Amino acid sequence: MPSFDIVSEFDKHEVRNAVDQANKEISARFDFKGTDSSFELNDDKLTMISESTFQLQQMFSIACSKLSRRGIDIACMDVADPKPSGKGMRQEITLKQGLDSALAKKIVKLIKDKKLKVQAAIQGDQVRVTGKKRDDLQEVIQMIRDEKIDMPLQFINFRD
Repeated sequence: MPSFDIVSEFDKHEVRNAVDQANKEISARFDFKGTDSSFELNDDKLTMISESTFQLQQMFSIACSKLSRRGIDIACMDVADPKPSGKGMRQEITLKQGLDSALAKKIVKLIKDKKLKVQAAIQGDQVRVTGKKRDDLQEVIQMIRDEKIDMPLQFINFRD
């Protein structure tokens, strides 16, 4: 019976590479000379440290461009407000991964409302869709891509 999984994930190694490239660009740019500006990555939190909010805004655009070039969808970023820390400013960006239960329920409801001959089941932080025909599964994939969902979704483990 054909099936596939709907997930929301990113490659952590690519995120690490993008942060390293962003740090290299910060060290080479003239407008950041003499400042203690840097990016730090801990698990799924990217922390930007600089002296002013203006520099944080510039660093955010650098981070977005480096992440998108590496194939990481910037829709998975949850940006916090800048906070003063010591003599500088600090801003945290949380990289969201996995489907939370509310989004998984929304996806299952969308599939069931379409009245296709498929079954959708929530399995942890992913949704498994099974059906008898491959065309029905492809129609589900197209329908989900057309919906405006605020998380980047991937379709993996397509099996016949």
